[in-house]
Amino acid sequence: MKGTGNLRPHTNNHSNGTSTSTIKPRLFSVDTPPSLEEFKKLTTESTLVHYPLAASTESNVPIYNLPEFSSLTTEERSALQDEWYHILLSGPGVFVTKRLYTDIALIDRVSGVFSSIIAEEKNIAGKRGDHFAGSGANDRVWNSFSKHCLQDADSFVEYYSNPWLPAISAAWLGPHHRLTAQVNVVKPGAKAQISHRDYHIGFQDNQSCAGFPKALQVASQFLTLQGAVAHSDMPLESGPTRLLPFSQKFEEGYMAYRILEFQNYFLENYVSLPLGKGDGLFFNPALFHAAGQNDSDSILRSANLFQISSAFGKPMEMVDTYPLIEKSWEGLQEMYKKNGLSEEVKAFISNVAEGYPFPTNLDRRVPETAGMAPESEQELLIKGLEKGWTTKEVLAKVKEIKDDSHA
Repeated sequence: MKGTGNLRPHTNNHSNGTSTSTIKPRLFSVDTPPSLEEFKKLTTESTLVHYPLAASTESNVPIYNLPEFSSLTTEERSALQDEWYHILLSGPGVFVTKRLYTDIALIDRVSGVFSSIIAEEKNIAGKRGDHFAGSGANDRVWNSFSKHCLQDADSFVEYYSNPWLPAISAAWLGPHHRLTAQVNVVKPGAKAQISHRDYHIGFQDNQSCAGFPKALQVASQFLTLQGAVAHSDMPLESGPTRLLPFSQKFEEGYMAYRILEFQNYFLENYVSLPLGKGDGLFFNPALFHAAGQNDSDSILRSANLFQISSAFGKPMEMVDTYPLIEKSWEGLQEMYKKNGLSEEVKAFISNVAEGYPFPTNLDRRVPETAGMAPESEQELLIKGLEKGWTTKEVLAKVKEIKDDSHA
């Protein structure tokens, strides 16, 4: 390519008809905070459109009374999906589905399975991670989807054969999505979560978040859908999910939610809706939200949380990093000894090892409150270079990550 050796800015003389408009930075700046005033304007002045298929709207949240799935025609289901898509994209970002599960006896059976899993896991020594809350504040079951099946396949089949689940998921993600689930039981007296956005970029710390270009910050929300099934009645005193309608539309939201002024604004303006056992709640992962404080005397607020992923969040080929690291470690060490943690060393590590530690097993790779992402292979290799690990030592650590990441 000609001309690539001169990267200094130059003045355009218009002779070739090209524009002189300034190319804007691709990244949000960590040194320039997002505008709280713009955020306030967005969340207070956005207009809720009429959703004709919703039974009602409360606090800007559309509420749907779901009929029997088989009672609707294909066209009627598609019309519902059109409304849900608009809500998640351009509307308040959240909706409620009443009677998502009508068989309350099934909900209670599944809750019994979850309770059994929780009791078993409490006998296992080790730190238990939680999601944007202190360890041990709640009862948490990571990967309740797999554990439920292995514990009680009969109720698992009944529970996940609900045809509304793929219909709701497909409205946002299209076909071939993957559902995962995590149980959260919030005890009386438990404090509220910190307001946040969710997976993917919501699980990064602020510095890591800033490394993702603006377009990807927006695109992240199209890769997942958040949902929950109420496994207990959730009156307001029990602290059902706090929500800030329209906040998913704020492009700098992943940079903003950790900032104290935005957290305070959330606390002053969130809405919360009571849910009945069997109801569903679904929202855009970029919506500012938080589990509420349980001020009840005796309600164990229980929900099975869904994190549903687009089919497109996967690479084209499978790469087994273990043998690649085994073959290249000594050469990488030599490069590091000569030049330290040079750009070339970092470039090689970024290509040979996984930099993103998901999917993983969050029981074995315990998440921390301040940042949900465990250590990646890339971070491990840098540590190994700094500590002078042998090939055998680094491979043992890589194998540990791989083994601990399995379901």
